[in-house]
Amino acid sequence: MLVEDDTVDVMTVKRALKEINVTNRLIVASDGEEALSYLMDEMNKRPGIILLDLNMPRMSGIEFLVAAKKNGVLKSIPVVVLTTSREEQDKVDSFGLGVAGYMVKPVSYAQFVEVMKTINLYWTLSELPEG
Repeated sequence: MLVEDDTVDVMTVKRALKEINVTNRLIVASDGEEALSYLMDEMNKRPGIILLDLNMPRMSGIEFLVAAKKNGVLKSIPVVVLTTSREEQDKVDSFGLGVAGYMVKPVSYAQFVEVMKTINLYWTLSELPEG
C-alpha cells in the first residue's frame, strides 16, 4: 500500500516498481484517512507493507501512524516512511511509533529506483510472521 497525496510521486512509485519487476498489486490512498478506511474494511486484503508519506492533507503520516499502531490488527503491518522530510523530529516520531524504516525521497529518478530496490529486497528477504 502506498499512502501518498502527490500524483507525480504516485506515478514515480508505480513506474519504479514496474521497472524492478514488482508484480504485487499496489493499493494507493491519497491520505491517512483514506488509508485507514481501506485498512479497517475487513473485505479488503491487508497489504504486506505500507509506504507512507508524512506530509499530507486531512490526516498526516504521523497521525496515521498513531491511529494504525493503536489498532491490534493494523499495528503488525510494517510501515516504511517515504518522505521528503529530513526533519529530525519526524524521524524520532516515526521510529517512536514503530516504523520499520525511514527513507528520504531522492531527487533523481535513478536514485528513487535504487531506494525502491532496497525496500523490495529487504521485504523479499525478511522473515515475517504468518497472518
